[in-house]
Amino acid sequence: MEKPHIALPRLLAQIPTGLVLSQVPEVWISGIAIDSRRVRPGQLFVALRGATTDGHGYTADAVARGAAAVVGEAAPVYAGIPYVQLSDSRRALSWIAAAFHSWPGRALTVVGVTGTDGKTTTANLIHRILLEAGIRAGLISTVNAIIGDRQLDTGFHVTTPDAHDVQQYLGNMVESGLTHVILETTSHGWAQHRVDACEFDLGVITNITHEHLDQHGSYEEYRAAKARLFTSLASTSSKPQGNPRLAVLNHDDRSFDYLDRAVTVNKISYGIGVGADVQAIQIEQTPGRTTFRAEGQRLSIAISTPLLGLYNVSNCLAAVCASVVGLGVSPETAARGIAGLRGVPGRMERIDMGQDFTALVDFAHTPNALRAALQAARQLLVLSRSEGRVIAVFGSAGLRDREKRRMMAEVSAELADLTVLTAEDPRTESLDGILEEMADGVMARGGREHQNFWRIPDRGDAIMFAVGHARAGDIVLACGKGHEQSMCFGNAEHDWDDRIALRAALAERLGVPGPVMPYLPTRDRAETEWLR
Repeated sequence: MEKPHIALPRLLAQIPTGLVLSQVPEVWISGIAIDSRRVRPGQLFVALRGATTDGHGYTADAVARGAAAVVGEAAPVYAGIPYVQLSDSRRALSWIAAAFHSWPGRALTVVGVTGTDGKTTTANLIHRILLEAGIRAGLISTVNAIIGDRQLDTGFHVTTPDAHDVQQYLGNMVESGLTHVILETTSHGWAQHRVDACEFDLGVITNITHEHLDQHGSYEEYRAAKARLFTSLASTSSKPQGNPRLAVLNHDDRSFDYLDRAVTVNKISYGIGVGADVQAIQIEQTPGRTTFRAEGQRLSIAISTPLLGLYNVSNCLAAVCASVVGLGVSPETAARGIAGLRGVPGRMERIDMGQDFTALVDFAHTPNALRAALQAARQLLVLSRSEGRVIAVFGSAGLRDREKRRMMAEVSAELADLTVLTAEDPRTESLDGILEEMADGVMARGGREHQNFWRIPDRGDAIMFAVGHARAGDIVLACGKGHEQSMCFGNAEHDWDDRIALRAALAERLGVPGPVMPYLPTRDRAETEWLR
């Protein structure tokens, strides 16, 4: 539905800055753009400074395409079009977009989910519980946005969508009659102010482990970015439907004491260990199901889920606390909702083409997540009474936290029987250099190249190699890409899906029809180069 034009002073009225609105011209705005190539006549162009590009350099292009006004940080240089100079245009974008869409966060009950690992699964669990309760709830995650019956792709390598996209999704939800939304938020999203104007009512943390230290500088800064979700709860606007203002904290995680001190609103803790307000007890795992009881806070309910691994017990507990304690859903309804979630795309997702071993795809791209995925795989072997091996295929992204490369390799050397190191978004870094750093980590833990670990630059070849070496009862686990639909080499994105690649490799091995292995630039290297 076409949005009505809105006067620029109205869009800027609630930005937390010292802007003098009487100096802002009464120009009418039909939309918001941050990419000059996407500007349409009548829109407001917001110029942002990024790590590699500066939107201010594209202001002339935005004006040529019909921008009605420009907001930026640089001094105005173009006459004939209104230009509003602010100290932080990136922070302002969230408030401008919220105003343009009539402050949708104030009409919705907003549940924020953050953490290093497990965010998407936990967000999906809460969403499924609310739907089971008959609540009209939407979802914005790194996988997609769900608005009623519609599912929208949130893009390549997306963490939290840009601020104006988030507000558009929220506005669409209000227009569709939804009352609640679960919004997965990242440290990037908070550090770059993409969700500042979302008006959160509940905050949920999964964990805070080693990740993104290249961008945040330290664990403490990374933790502080995550903590903004919880400190924001105190300033959420009063809403006609009420404000739960609840923080759901992981008592088992090392972030707990810090967040427990930082939170000034109501809070509840969950955990598998002793001391949590809501605790998982009587945990039992089978090859196809995990069961436990959630006990505490006058809550006692049996939970059964097809999700694998102890880390998913924690994710389920977080969802129970948010929905039952925070939103008043009955424990029985929460249990039904959890049981009804069969899985999340790219999260320990089984790929079955009739082979006599297990093939899984998981998004694990941090040391903690890889450890959890490999532990779950080993537990699956125990539960299946299998003497099979765990074969891990993974890489580590270029232009990202270098320290985790060695850490992930060490984890695999410890928990996998065979390790295959390969590409994962090398970007403009040397892939051989990345693999060298990872190989050093495996060898430091006793790994022997060409015996229990290999470097295979082409990810398709790496998956083919793992599948070709699998024996009956083994588990092949492809980690790092999960649901993602592309891989970045240089500055170009190439179509890639681990699930398609794994099906292609299985089809080749089994001699059955299947998809073609997706192409990556690394395939141009000699096919036998990685075997030398």
